[in-house]
Amino acid sequence: MTPRAKAARRRSRRGAGHIRHNRAVWDRVSAWYDHRHGPTLGGRHAASWGEFRHSERQLRLLGPVRGKRVLELGCGAARWSIALAKKGARSVGLDLSAAQLTLARDLVRQAGNRVPLVRGSAERLPFRSASFDTVFCDWGAMTFSDPVRSVPEVARVLCPGGTFVFATASPFRFPTYDVRREGQVRRLLRPYFGARRVVYPGDSAVEFHPPYGVWVDIFRANGLRVERLLETRPKSRQRSTYLSRRDIAWARSWPLETIWKLVKE
Repeated sequence: MTPRAKAARRRSRRGAGHIRHNRAVWDRVSAWYDHRHGPTLGGRHAASWGEFRHSERQLRLLGPVRGKRVLELGCGAARWSIALAKKGARSVGLDLSAAQLTLARDLVRQAGNRVPLVRGSAERLPFRSASFDTVFCDWGAMTFSDPVRSVPEVARVLCPGGTFVFATASPFRFPTYDVRREGQVRRLLRPYFGARRVVYPGDSAVEFHPPYGVWVDIFRANGLRVERLLETRPKSRQRSTYLSRRDIAWARSWPLETIWKLVKE
């Protein structure tokens, strides 16, 4: 076996490790997560972005979806996909966790929409090339997959001119996270550069938060043009089931999350 093939096999094994770990974590926490955050993610907030739930109606990142083939990466209970299907999108939801997809199937059935649900990894999408007009992700698979693997897959399944939008953590978040206090602080605790794979204490999934420059290099290498980058902030009197009041106050001054909009060239 050549050195290059050996290196590829080692990378594959490492990738399989975090995929298996994340699948197991989400299967364990799925019911708890939906009980805690479901009201924040559903209802009038279903088609909204990020931990601060900025509505798609206001941000207009996806554009018109009627008749479009739309893939949600890391769909969870598929509330986003259901909301888009109601607007005429041909929605498909993908998630790594069987437990999450069980919740999604119940909600799809209740909504009376046709939303195909697929179990799989964003790092190896089970779809043919150029299958979708739009791919999006709201703190889903793009947070929990290695972008070196997932971004090329997104680019592959997108049609030319297709749109890719995803919300995830700001690269600035991890260097200012205090593990002991379980929240953000106003000082740098670890280097900004080089921190790509992140595991928080407790029963946590593996996350990936590369610096901005690394993100841009990955996008460019896969024919994706950055059209917008939003660094969202809390709304007035913001409350969140995800964040403490202290972290919400922190996020008024420093970036906590980002939303990328890209177009396949």
